[in-house]
Amino acid sequence: MVTFKFQTRTVLVLLASCGVSLFAERPNIVFVFSDDHATQAIGAYGHPIAKLAPTPNLDRLAEQGMRFDRCMVTNSICGPSRAAILTGKYSHLNGFYFNESTEFDGSQVTFPKLLQAAGYQTSIIGKWHLGSDPTGFDHWEILPGQGLYYRPEFRGPNGVVTEDGYVTDVVTDKAIQWLEHQRDSDQPFMLMVQHKAPHREWSPPVKYLNLFDGVTFPEPATLFDDYRGRGTAAHDQDMSLAQTFEKDRDMKVDVRREDSVFHERVYSRLSLEQKALWDRDLDRRETIYNDPDLKGVSLVRWKYQSYLRDYLACVRSLDDNVGRLQDYLESSGLAENTVFIYSSDQGFYLGEHGWFDKRFMYDESYRTPLLVSWPGVVPAGSVNRDLVSNLDFAQTFLEIANVPVSAEMQGASLVDLLAGEAPEDWRDYHYYHYYEYPGWHMVQRHEGVYDGRYKLIHFYDLDEWELLDLESDPHELTNQYHNSDYAEIKERMHTALRSVKRRYQVPEGIPTPRSGVDPMQYYSTERRLVEALK
Repeated sequence: MVTFKFQTRTVLVLLASCGVSLFAERPNIVFVFSDDHATQAIGAYGHPIAKLAPTPNLDRLAEQGMRFDRCMVTNSICGPSRAAILTGKYSHLNGFYFNESTEFDGSQVTFPKLLQAAGYQTSIIGKWHLGSDPTGFDHWEILPGQGLYYRPEFRGPNGVVTEDGYVTDVVTDKAIQWLEHQRDSDQPFMLMVQHKAPHREWSPPVKYLNLFDGVTFPEPATLFDDYRGRGTAAHDQDMSLAQTFEKDRDMKVDVRREDSVFHERVYSRLSLEQKALWDRDLDRRETIYNDPDLKGVSLVRWKYQSYLRDYLACVRSLDDNVGRLQDYLESSGLAENTVFIYSSDQGFYLGEHGWFDKRFMYDESYRTPLLVSWPGVVPAGSVNRDLVSNLDFAQTFLEIANVPVSAEMQGASLVDLLAGEAPEDWRDYHYYHYYEYPGWHMVQRHEGVYDGRYKLIHFYDLDEWELLDLESDPHELTNQYHNSDYAEIKERMHTALRSVKRRYQVPEGIPTPRSGVDPMQYYSTERRLVEALK
C-alpha cells in the first residue's frame, strides 16, 4: 500500500511539473448513504407504499440520472455492508463479518485512502458503525455506535460533542458546512454523508409525528406468511411483527418510564416543547394499544400501520435533507462537476413475510437502492437491470476519479454501465453470505447465488437448501429445490455457486469468523434488558 501511494503521488508530481492540470476534469463525489432504507419506500421504484409517502428529492435524483433495479448486497447487515463498500472485498477477506463485538481493520487498503493519496479531499460525516476510528479521511465526524435521533453525539479526532437538533438535519448541516467553509476549493473532494435514518427505533422529527395520520398503507401480500414453503430458518427467525415487535422501542407504548429503552434513547433527550408534542402522540398510541379488542390479526395490522408511519416519517426527513444537499450543490455551482450517489447499507422488510428487519437473502433485504446522477455522463431517467453490487462501489469511485484500483478489490466499476454501455463480460451471478448467528433476530447463517431470476440458498448449519424462482414466484414463497422440474436449473446454480466461491476466494468448509468473537454475547445481554423492561 505504501508503494502504491508513493507511485500515485509521484505520477501527480510529474504531471504537475509538465504543466498538466490535476483537478480540472476530476469530478467531485458525494455519496449519500442511509441505513435500512427499502426500495419500497422510494417513489422512483414504483412501489404502492411510496405513492402515499412520496420522496420527491430522491425521485429527482433518479430523473436526473440512473436507477439501478438490481443492486445486491454482499451481506445484508449494517457494518459488513459498510466494510464491503470501503474495501471492495467480501466479509471473509475484509474481516468484518457481523456488527457486534468486532472492529474494522483500518489498516486495509480502502477507496478513501487511494483517493486521498491521489489528491482528493476526503470527508465522512454521520454513521460509521465499524468500531474503529475512520482512516483515509481528511475530515471525520461520526455518530458513536448506532447514533441517536435527538440531540445526537458526534465523535471526531478531538473528542465527542453533543449537537442540538434532529440527527438527519444535523448530519446535513455538517456536510454543507464542510463543503462551504472547510474544504480546499482548489482540490476535488469525496464526501460521504451517512445517515442514521431510517434505522430502528424509527423516531421521526417532531414536525412529522403526525405526517401520516389518517393514511392507511397497503398491506403486503405476505404480511401473514406462514412459511410453509420454506425451511427451518424462515420459521425460526426472531424478527416478526407478530412476536418480536417490541412494546417499548417499536410500538412506543408505555415508554415514559425512566427504565424504558425508548426513554433513554429518545424521550430523555427531548426539549420541553418536543416532549409536549411527543406526549400527545404517545397518549394516542397508548389509547389505541390498550383497547381490549386489539389482539390477534387486528394487533398485527395495527403494528404494521404504526411501524410504517414512523419509518416513512423518518424517510420523509431523509428525503428533505437529500434535497437540501442537492440544492446547495446546485446553488454553489458544484453540481455540474459532481457525481451524486444515493444508496443504503441494504434493503429492509416493510411487513413482507410478516417481518421488519433484514439479513435474509430474500429480495426485500438483499436488494438495496442505488441512484446515481453524473451530469454529462449518465443519461437522464435511465434504468439499469444488470446485477450490480455494493462490492462495486469502491472501484466505481476510483474510476470516476481516474485513480488506479487495488488488486485486492473484488468488484467491478459501474462507470461503463452508468454511461449506458454494458461490458460483454459483466457478471451473470451474484454471491451472498450472511454470518451473524446466533445474534439479533436469530437468522441462520447462509450463503447463496443469484442470476437475476433464480436463487440458490444454503443454510449450511442446518444443511438445508432453497431454490427460488422469482419469475413464477416473485414473493419467494415456494422452495423448488426438490422439484424434479427444476433439476437442470438446480445443477446449473450449484455449479455457479462453486464457481463464484472460487472466484471470490471463499474458504472451503463451514466458516469460523474471527475466533473469540461471539455476537450472541452482546445479543443476550441486550435481549435480557429488553425482556426485563416489558
